[in-house]
Amino acid sequence: MKKLEVGFSRIVINPPMGIRIAGYYVDRFAKGVLDDLEANAVAISCGDKKVLLIAVDHCGLVKPILDVYRSEISKNTNVPMDAIYIHSTHTHTGPMLLPETDDVLINEYKQTLCEKLIEVSKCALADLKPAVLGYGIGNAPNIAFIRRFRMKDGSIRTNPGVNNPDIKEPIGEVDERVNVLRFDRENASSVVVVNFANHPDTVGGELISGDWPTLTRHTVEKVLDDVKCIFFNGAQGDVNHVKVFPTSGDFNGMFNDFDGCSRGYAHTKYMARVVTGAVLQVFDKVNYIPVNSIDYVQKIVQIPSNKPTAEEMPLAHKYNDLHNAGRDDEIPFKAMMLTTVVADSARKVRLENAPDTFPMLFSAVRIGSVAMFGIPGEPFTGVGRGLKETSGYDLILPTCNTNAKEGYFPMKDAYKEGGYEAKASNFKEGVAEKIIEEGQKILKELLEK
Repeated sequence: MKKLEVGFSRIVINPPMGIRIAGYYVDRFAKGVLDDLEANAVAISCGDKKVLLIAVDHCGLVKPILDVYRSEISKNTNVPMDAIYIHSTHTHTGPMLLPETDDVLINEYKQTLCEKLIEVSKCALADLKPAVLGYGIGNAPNIAFIRRFRMKDGSIRTNPGVNNPDIKEPIGEVDERVNVLRFDRENASSVVVVNFANHPDTVGGELISGDWPTLTRHTVEKVLDDVKCIFFNGAQGDVNHVKVFPTSGDFNGMFNDFDGCSRGYAHTKYMARVVTGAVLQVFDKVNYIPVNSIDYVQKIVQIPSNKPTAEEMPLAHKYNDLHNAGRDDEIPFKAMMLTTVVADSARKVRLENAPDTFPMLFSAVRIGSVAMFGIPGEPFTGVGRGLKETSGYDLILPTCNTNAKEGYFPMKDAYKEGGYEAKASNFKEGVAEKIIEEGQKILKELLEK
């Protein structure tokens, strides 16, 4: 029988102060650190195959950068590039990284991050110990909420604001399941993999923070003895932490921010405690399963692009130019509606002369009868639910922003209804359904390898 081995490593990846922060359509620059950004790595070996699962506290690393990182990790570890699975947790208070820029801080940090990812990968492989795998599914109630709403006038808005009297109803359904993998290792700490879907955007401002995913890892490690924790975000494109009609103490520790969203570091801690509670629900009662093999696969699929019409371009250029010139006050929208218009205009300008299709990279790792499926962007919760229904597995963990960041993947209806995500998406309607279709094919093929 082939032996399952698992290793773990962690490294701090804080950027230099003054670096541009990713996550909004407004300029922000790092002025301090609330909590350390980290890269966590789990190495898994069985027989002659090894995989590296790496989670980075970042809003989302684009494919050209990740291709370099994965190639360098492969050269330094001898793990095949296709077996290197790099996920961004999607914190909105981490550094911006661009593939081509003259920004000295960004370029220096890109190189530093590459070196640290190589180091954390090598350390995880050096830490390999015999292990057994158990899995469970907990529940994290009342912290994830659909952020797209039908308004009383029939329009659709994303993040319409707290206590907005014009809200009629949310569009969609949250997934409160928390997937948990527990690797118990011989003479070493257990490794816990946590997978839950929600936007890490509870902090805001200009202080570096990994948001609630970082605090979740640390909280799990505080309350469980001799455990190391790694977090992978799920299909979170249409959900966030904002309860638009708070009651009782829901708004404790929060404030209404510039874009109409409520935020607060105290709420970040609350989110981490609730997700940790879901881990505690199942940790002692996981279902242990045999693992006689692991495998991995990557596949590129062509997806139609969301190109604009010629008639849309004059206004798109006007709004895009105003935004780039710092003249948002001349665009006749406020708060999240302004963000939506700016994102829509940027997408149209970006895709004005784009090809008819874009390549999309899917990544999957199978550990016995458990799988992780990496989506290169921000899928709606419906995508996660569709992938979880793939037959033949005990558990499937969908993860966003994996091995690329290609923007939003809304469900088909969202394109007809409108809202920020569909307006900003590089991909034509049907992209979400295509991800489910191709993902299920890939996962089934992986079972047969």
